Amino acid sequence: MKFTLHFGNNTFPDLAGAARLARLAEAAGFDSVIAVDHVVYPDAYSSTYPYAASGRLPGDRTVSLPDPLIWMAAAMAVTTKLRFMTGVIILPLRHPMVLAKQVATLDHMSGGRIELGIGVGWLKEEFEALGVPFEKRGQRSDEYIAAMRALWARDGASFSGEFVNFHEVSSNPKPVRGSVPIVIGGHSEAAAKRAGRLGDGFFPSIGSQVDTFPLFDLVRRTAEGAGRDPKAIEMMAGCPDALPKSGKDPKAAVEERRRRGIDRIIQPVHAFLPDLESNLGRFGETVIQQFGDVA
Repeated sequence: MKFTLHFGNNTFPDLAGAARLARLAEAAGFDSVIAVDHVVYPDAYSSTYPYAASGRLPGDRTVSLPDPLIWMAAAMAVTTKLRFMTGVIILPLRHPMVLAKQVATLDHMSGGRIELGIGVGWLKEEFEALGVPFEKRGQRSDEYIAAMRALWARDGASFSGEFVNFHEVSSNPKPVRGSVPIVIGGHSEAAAKRAGRLGDGFFPSIGSQVDTFPLFDLVRRTAEGAGRDPKAIEMMAGCPDALPKSGKDPKAAVEERRRRGIDRIIQPVHAFLPDLESNLGRFGETVIQQFGDVA
């Protein structure tokens, strides 16, 4: 079982905070930290935010949300083992050739400690502000994944699709292990099927208001239908009963997740505040150390 902290960059948007979180997470035995993504926050929007009952983004337009890739670069510089993942970067808003270069560079410079969590996006007004069509964003994402993997895999790469085309180009440095793991985020059946067809992992980041376990089953069925090994897709989920203030037995809660096929527990970092040092250290000693190699 691996353990990951979520919302790193918006909880600690400054350099000192990022360094503090990264060092403490690594010392406690966490596998990784997640950074979230939005390019812009529209002042007015009618799209429904799917991760809160209010349907609205938390905070207001003044909330600091550093670019996840730049934030990850700063945090990785003060660690040696801790991994970093975007959770999730809005893939259709990023040119795949530029993103492939950025992510491969991060992976190369960190010694292979980067994962790319991607989502297709939900905020239509953000797409409009950036001049990217909201329609077909799922198909665009599938194509971007294939294009990035082609660039990572070889020099003189070519790709021909509806949204991106290139012929005999090279992008270096390459990722340390030949590719960067791509984790599919989203709580829809479309996201689950995308993970089954294309993903190295699946994270339906929706919280406890939706039963996500049927989606994990859909990932596995889709993988089998695509001729893939379902066990090769890392399943990720939250575990509220393992949080410091839950009042529950955290080890029992994690064991229940493991029995149901979860490979990685993802916890919101703000749940360990305000005493971050003590709470992360205690979680490392009482939970992480009980579940094998996680770092």
